[in-house]
Amino acid sequence: MQEEAILITGANGEIGHGLIHHLAKQNQAVIALDLQPLDEVLQPLVLHWQTGDILDFPLLEKLFEKYRFSVVFHLASILSTKAEHNPELAHRVNVEGTLNLLRLSSAQSSRNHHSVRFIYPSSIAVYGLPTLAVKQAAGKVREDQFTQPTTMYGINKLYCEHLGRYYSKHYKQLADSANPDDLLDFRSLRFPGLISSDTVPTGGTSDYGPEMLHAAAKGAPYNCFVRPDARLPFMVMPDAVKSLVMLAAAPRENLSQTVYNVTSFSPNAQELKDITLQTFPEAEIHFVPDHDRQGIVDSWPADIDDTAARQDWYWQPDYDFERAFKDYLSPAIRRRYC
Repeated sequence: MQEEAILITGANGEIGHGLIHHLAKQNQAVIALDLQPLDEVLQPLVLHWQTGDILDFPLLEKLFEKYRFSVVFHLASILSTKAEHNPELAHRVNVEGTLNLLRLSSAQSSRNHHSVRFIYPSSIAVYGLPTLAVKQAAGKVREDQFTQPTTMYGINKLYCEHLGRYYSKHYKQLADSANPDDLLDFRSLRFPGLISSDTVPTGGTSDYGPEMLHAAAKGAPYNCFVRPDARLPFMVMPDAVKSLVMLAAAPRENLSQTVYNVTSFSPNAQELKDITLQTFPEAEIHFVPDHDRQGIVDSWPADIDDTAARQDWYWQPDYDFERAFKDYLSPAIRRRYC
């Protein structure tokens, strides 16, 4: 008899920390998978943690044989900046690793005649606006607009969204035994830039926001790699976790699409500096734009339209710009370094 559980890949990451803490409060049985041993703070909160690679298909098979996963939160990936330095490795991890999990989740759905809910965090990196002028004129970008990414990470994410839609709606559609009731239940969120008080930024192109705040709290000077007017949408980690949990819990019949935008606030880099200085007035923050990274930021929307998420599963962030910094980020990050 398989024990029912929830699988989280990339469990040591920023989202994994918040998600494990949330699910532990609900007494959910969690299996955590990561390349590195699970953070000691998280180990008592999970049923089992496993060190391993999502490219290791035999390892994944053993987990799916031992446990019956009601939900898979697939968080493991190589982020945008690192992906540009090694695009071939990024493709293997971000695409082939996702394909491994989709195959096994699909097989388990079919075997048990019960859909595994496969929750996939995507990214604003799937967008590719051709010029800064187009970005400034576009306003809030919908899920079906400007999906011509310029980064390997964005290409990987967009392709995996399509893979998930295929496995959820069309997998083996010509097979004689094809049964739509046995297909997995794929659901994806396109996250904006994420800011956490608990974990240090790990190489995302939108990480100039959290990097700025962490450097200020440490008393270290920070050279921001984008222009002061660079604007992207952001969200704090509690809202990111909330959106994942809400999407996973939403009745399938309420969902009008497989991929949803979610967002909270959309400051420019100067506004991020200004609000950081309110808490850390001695901070040294300089703008030293990096041409290539700035170009990537310019290709991403200044804001995204999350109307579908608000309508289909009642998404609403808890933190606006002011509250995110004053009530969540600044106090917690100050405590972290003091």
